[in-house]
Amino acid sequence: MADSLLTLDDLTLHYGGSQILYGIDLEAAQGEVTCVMGTNGVGKTSLLKAISGSHPRSGGTYRLGGEEIGRASAHALAQKGVAYVPQGREIFPFLTVQENLETGFACLPKSERRIPDEIFDLFPILKDFLGRRGGDLSGGQQQQLAIARALVTKPRLLLLDEPTEGIQPNIIQQIGEVIGVLRDRGDMAIVLVEQFFDFAHRLGDRFLVLERGAVKMSGRAGEIARNDLLAAVSV
Repeated sequence: MADSLLTLDDLTLHYGGSQILYGIDLEAAQGEVTCVMGTNGVGKTSLLKAISGSHPRSGGTYRLGGEEIGRASAHALAQKGVAYVPQGREIFPFLTVQENLETGFACLPKSERRIPDEIFDLFPILKDFLGRRGGDLSGGQQQQLAIARALVTKPRLLLLDEPTEGIQPNIIQQIGEVIGVLRDRGDMAIVLVEQFFDFAHRLGDRFLVLERGAVKMSGRAGEIARNDLLAAVSV
């Protein structure tokens, strides 16, 4: 079993006076996909925001590569190798594909500010569209661009929030293949928030099911029966 790159213990999160996450424990290892599942509104996106630094956690311990992380900003965590692909993609519609990719340079030292050739091996369509504006791409192409932009930052931890949402089936398959390639490369931990059950079940090495901001079920792929997991995320 791989050592955990990311370890969360008893993580809590509030929005103002409302508590959203209650005592979340999570592990994500390099060479594995950790799937966070559950119905709408249970705190999945809030968990990714806490991990990425987009919203500060209220309490709990956060370790990345053995280092305890305090109240780090999103930029500081990006410099430590945490990349976040948010729900809705959030690409820049009036920037070209190349310019969108280059926004990933912000957390890299100047000597590393280049777009790796691997990006175009994983997403060949982007090479053809480098001069096209992001807003002119289809939803599926925008999702590929958002993931590619995250990969430009050379992450150790990749956070994906609903990458199949609103995407045509052929691109869902391509994105699944890319996630599989990144996992099998072995130098990255992936945390995947996903409601498309078959997609998540096929890729996942570990599963965490949330209900009302708390952990309802967790375990490795070989420890949880498919039907039990399906029942847990369907209620």
